[in-house]
Amino acid sequence: MNQTYPFYLKLSCILISIVILGFLAIIGQQILVPMVLGLLIAILLMPMCRFMENKLRFPRGLSSILASIFALAVIGAIIYLMSIEVAKLANDWPQFQKQFTDLVDNLQSWISRTFGVRRRDQLEYMNDTLKKSISTGTAILEKTLTSVGYVLMLTGFTFLFTLFFLLYRTHILKFLVASFTETHHKTVFEIVENIQFMVKKYLVGLFLQMIIVTILSFIAYTVIGVKYNFMLAILTGILNILPYIGIFTALLIGALITFATSGISHVLFIVIAIVVIHAIDGNIIMPRVVGSKVKINSLIVIIGLVVGEMLWGIAGMFLTIPVLAILKIIFDRVEGLQSWGFLMGEDDEVPVFKSTFDKYFYTKKAKVDKIIADSDNETQE
Repeated sequence: MNQTYPFYLKLSCILISIVILGFLAIIGQQILVPMVLGLLIAILLMPMCRFMENKLRFPRGLSSILASIFALAVIGAIIYLMSIEVAKLANDWPQFQKQFTDLVDNLQSWISRTFGVRRRDQLEYMNDTLKKSISTGTAILEKTLTSVGYVLMLTGFTFLFTLFFLLYRTHILKFLVASFTETHHKTVFEIVENIQFMVKKYLVGLFLQMIIVTILSFIAYTVIGVKYNFMLAILTGILNILPYIGIFTALLIGALITFATSGISHVLFIVIAIVVIHAIDGNIIMPRVVGSKVKINSLIVIIGLVVGEMLWGIAGMFLTIPVLAILKIIFDRVEGLQSWGFLMGEDDEVPVFKSTFDKYFYTKKAKVDKIIADSDNETQE
């Protein structure tokens, strides 16, 4: 017997569930972030595991370990290359200071000429600001040292979760199927298969997009003659993953480092290069490589990025799109949640209530057209 519940009761349950899930996401950040990362990486590595198990006849345990070590080696190589570039950047710190000092002197002279503010007054204000900056810088340094330990912990737990998700993937699938009645088994299998397919295609596309943007950035920075072109190219490729926000962050970092190492003349070329690369990525690379895999509208993406950053920081922003795509697949295939899947997507065709919507829309449109026509007739008379 199908029992329907009042709308206010459904809404109350939804709001309470959102609050509870948000609270659990905040307090469980240190375990949930590596778990979600491990799940996504495990889905990406499943074809490699299947190849080793079916073609090479490796046992599941060995294939899972080798695949997890491969993923860890790739991540470790990127971190190692970036650390080398950062160490080189630290050696140029005196040059950074000189460039900054020259900039401050020129700025002081311009303020004195334009606004008539004496250098002594400017220095007093700068000293007060400097004291505040030192205290803020100390806090930032402490946070940075803490974040280094967090990154190491995150990497270790992500490796373990990836390994165990690969090792127990069949066991987890059986658990999901056993959690529902037999009439829903087909739907559960379809959802799991679609999530695996989507996440694998999406992550592969995202990785290809990152490589292409990195190569284009490296070529552009090399032609311009920017120092640390390799590090800036990798940063541009990684930050480009973040919709809307990444391009501005890459632009700011690239402009600051270029100004400190090459002078102001190269900054304009860096800005032009990043804007052109972003335009190529948004209009050519993204639609062909990633766009067809995940259809989430921009409003939901922005909301997801903000919520992800509030809950899990930078890691939450990087996990936003895959998590939203997984939720959309689930919503599209679960009865009663299709409207939420429609809200998250870009397609206006909704089989569930398309006929009703079209009938209402065209009826209202006909009434509006009739009112406009009557108004025109009265005006002519």
